[in-house]
Amino acid sequence: MDVCAFEPGTTPVLMSIPHLGTEIPEALQTGMTDEALAVPDTDWALDRLYDFAGDLGLSVLKAQYSRYVIDLNRAPDGAALYPGASNTELVPTTTFAEAAIYRMGREPDTEEIERRRRLYWQPYHDRLVSELNSLQQRHGVAVLFDCHSIRSQVPRFFDGSLLDFNLGTAGGVSCAPALRDRLAAALAEGDGFTLAVDGRFKGGYITRTYGASDQGVHAFQLELSQATYGQEGPPFVFDETRAASVRPALRRMLEAALDWSRAA
Repeated sequence: MDVCAFEPGTTPVLMSIPHLGTEIPEALQTGMTDEALAVPDTDWALDRLYDFAGDLGLSVLKAQYSRYVIDLNRAPDGAALYPGASNTELVPTTTFAEAAIYRMGREPDTEEIERRRRLYWQPYHDRLVSELNSLQQRHGVAVLFDCHSIRSQVPRFFDGSLLDFNLGTAGGVSCAPALRDRLAAALAEGDGFTLAVDGRFKGGYITRTYGASDQGVHAFQLELSQATYGQEGPPFVFDETRAASVRPALRRMLEAALDWSRAA
């Protein structure tokens, strides 16, 4: 299986979904716990939720393998995403619930982590860079939307319940302020959903690394509460009624990105 699936678009906007994948190679499954094999920390069904992305002309890059194989949104050298807070690693060893991913004595060593970085992490990022370069050459600007979701309650990472929409721009560094303002305004427009901008989730490695507004590449992340489009479980169950309620705001956000990119 390829590391990622790619759907080309016609606009300057690229949508990356690095935690969508659920595949785990058979050779790795034998060393994992039963809880890990259920891949509970997947960003479930985001391709289904954003089923309008192709209609808007977005390019879409989707991970095929689980974040338990390797986390595509972490630094290749293993640097912590949020220093001083609880972090999951480049090759995670515990779930969000802090349960072991590997059976005793089967944790990956340094050589295995490097092997996975080479086989799974690098191809995704190579494709990401290639597509951003292509978009910038064709349109004069590229906008990267890093698409995520998470359970509304994860005590390991935050207290209480997460707000519905968590827009991250690396503290305003990864994209133009005017773009961030348009995105926030689109998400805040009615519908009764709650919004945080550069709050607990400011954007992961992808947003922080590839967002270079002074060079014509603008990146933002949306961490979406899974309660907005499903029954969180586990297991997660997609809820089409909830999804239909939240899609208009998500579509407005991406239309705002498109409008801004065409005028940039």
